Order: sequence, then C-alpha cells, then structure tokens
Amino acid sequence: MKRRNFIKRTAVSGIALSGLTGFMGASASGSEVSNSAKFKLKYAPNLGTFREHAGKDPIDNIKFIADQGFRAIFDNGLMNKPPELQEKIANELARLGMDLGPFVLYADFKTKSMVTQDPEIKKMLKETMKKGLEVQKRTGVKTALVVPGHFDEGLERGYQMANVIDNMRMCCDVVGKTNLKLVMEPLNAWTNHPGLFLTKMSEAYLICIGVNHPSCKIVDDMYHQQITEGNIIPNMDKCWDYISAFHLGDNPGRKEPTTGEINYKNIFKHIYHKGYNGVLCCEHGKSKPGKEGELAFIKAYREVDSFEV
Repeated sequence: MKRRNFIKRTAVSGIALSGLTGFMGASASGSEVSNSAKFKLKYAPNLGTFREHAGKDPIDNIKFIADQGFRAIFDNGLMNKPPELQEKIANELARLGMDLGPFVLYADFKTKSMVTQDPEIKKMLKETMKKGLEVQKRTGVKTALVVPGHFDEGLERGYQMANVIDNMRMCCDVVGKTNLKLVMEPLNAWTNHPGLFLTKMSEAYLICIGVNHPSCKIVDDMYHQQITEGNIIPNMDKCWDYISAFHLGDNPGRKEPTTGEINYKNIFKHIYHKGYNGVLCCEHGKSKPGKEGELAFIKAYREVDSFEV
C-alpha cells in the first residue's frame, strides 16, 4: 500500500474511533493528511487559516480545507482579488461541491454613510453594489456583507434608522434582480468597533422589516452578539427568517470554539435542527501558533460538531 493512501486511511479510521487521533499523528510527522469525514454544518474557514499546512496558494488551501471535512470557505477579501483568481476559486469550490460564504462588499467603519442622505454617498453605494454583482457573476456567491457605517452624533437616532432603511432598500433594488443577498452585520461597540450605528440583532431585524425586500438579510456574528447582548439562541430565533449567514468566534479572545464562554455545541445543535443549510464563517483567530494552532482549530470544530442528531 502506498504510504500516502495508508496515512489517509489511518486518519479516517482515527476519526471514527477518537476524533482526530489519526489526523494529528499524521500531521505531526509532516506527512500529507486527511480527515475527510464531513461536518454536519457548513463551517467555513477562510483561505488563510491553514497556511502552515497548505501554503499560500488559495487553491491548495481549498483542497486542504475540503480534505479535513469542511464543506465551505469564506473570503472577506474576495472582491479585491483579480477576476481570474475569483473564477479559479469558484471553479475549485464547484469541483469539490463546496459553498462560498459572504464577502465584504461595503464596510467603512469611520464614515457616516447609510445613516445619512448624502447624494455622493448614495452614488458611491450604488456603484459599490454594481461591483458586487460582477463578483457574483464570476463566482456565484450568494451573499455579500454590508455595514451601515458610523453613528452620527448630530442626528436623532430615529432619523438615522430611517436613512439606513432607505439606503438599504436602494442597495437591495440594485442587486435584487440577481438574487444576491445583502447581509447586514451588527458589530459590538465595546471591544472592537466603537461608534458604529448597527450593534444589535433587534435593530438589524427592524431594518429588514422596514426595507421589506427579499435581498435584505442579516449575518449573525455570535462573537459580537455575545459581547453586545448575549441571549444568542433566543435572538437568533426571533430573527431567523432574515438570517442568511453566521460568523463564529468565541469570547473572550475571538478564537476557535471551546476557548471561551460560548456553548457552541448546543448552538450548533439548535441551528442544525432548525434546518439551516447555509454557511457559518470561522471569522476568528487561533489560540495557538503554527501547525499546532491549525490542528487545535480542527479539533475544536470536531468537538462542537459532535452533537446528537
């Protein structure tokens, strides 16, 4: 038996017996590894997660991610990649039957953008949406992330909310014919992003109701929401019809699940039983450096994905 095939079969057997035993043993020796039992949900590492094992090439990273049982990837910087690379990434994902999570379409944390009725900003937003459609044409991506921008200290919050609803409706009208979903991300103001307008799931829900457009959706970032308001599962349930993607990260520290206070195993079980089939972006760091950290990342997701079905 060829050594490569032996390692792969050993790794898969190790998964069945004890999670990552075979995988970690093969990796420690520097050999090619496989951990191909598919995860129950579409946890999506980004393309830089496994550089110590897979190198810098995006296609090699996609192959490695698939080989570890992940069913999706995400790339916040997809829009800024050359068009030919976008197409190459999409083709490889299609070949492997993998999904692509939301990319960042508009996220200016310093500008009072959607909270205003500034004609120049409106023009910029329309042009940005059109650029997002070009990315969708090349990749088939289903969701694009938007952030309404900075809070305006000189304008009553209710008026700002009305402006955000109006601007989001305008943006949805631009992308709506292609069925691209714009997922708004509430972000925490306490640890990472002071001064932003949108911080709570309830406010994102209100905007979706006000916009009243099938392209207006929410990305539920559980790291941010644990800091801002907690109550993750009840808030998720209240917003469920408008959630089109999730972002992951434990708190404190914004590292892989099991490193903080969030009970991701129970949350993932809840999401699974609600029938969610979308992407959950692993938008967090690693608790350990180097290859050890990459292995810890995979082991953590195997642990939290081991809920009963």
